[in-house]
Amino acid sequence: MNIFTEIPTNGGNWKTKYGDVWKKQVELVKAKFGAAIEEVRMPGEYPTDVPTIIVKKAQIAELLSFLKTDGECAYNFLADITATDEQAEPRFEVVYNLCALSSSARIRVKCRVAEGEEVPTATTVWKGADWAEREVYDMYGIRFHAHPNMRRILMDYRWEGYPLRKDYPLDGYQLFPDSEPPDPERLK
Repeated sequence: MNIFTEIPTNGGNWKTKYGDVWKKQVELVKAKFGAAIEEVRMPGEYPTDVPTIIVKKAQIAELLSFLKTDGECAYNFLADITATDEQAEPRFEVVYNLCALSSSARIRVKCRVAEGEEVPTATTVWKGADWAEREVYDMYGIRFHAHPNMRRILMDYRWEGYPLRKDYPLDGYQLFPDSEPPDPERLK
């Protein structure tokens, strides 16, 4: 089977259902953000289920805000934030999956980040981005600039390293003989 073969879903064929809408939205984004757009991957032209817009990290919050508030787009739900370790430079891609609740359309936005660089926080656009960004930090070590509470959320505070990086050792067990001590600031 060819990866470009369209697979029917319970919601119908997304490319047929949203194809024209996606093209119009991508053109709006290109017109507004121009040189900040590094690449656009459309279903049918690239093996992806939804359009993927890759933007320079400096404009990520502005682009997300546009996609949320523009009447033609209305991607008002941040479904997820994650990352991938590409093992190339720039090393990481931060991935934002958005959904327009009124139409059920989806779109994906990415920004590329080098080791040690920070990404502007999306908490200024969606307060719910707080925990997802903390998870990305905890698993990949990617920091979000101006995040209100950038600290580990899943791993013990004493944990060394970031488990979802591809260079993390498969036998990277870290055992602690006792539970982590409570942070007095969080007990107030």
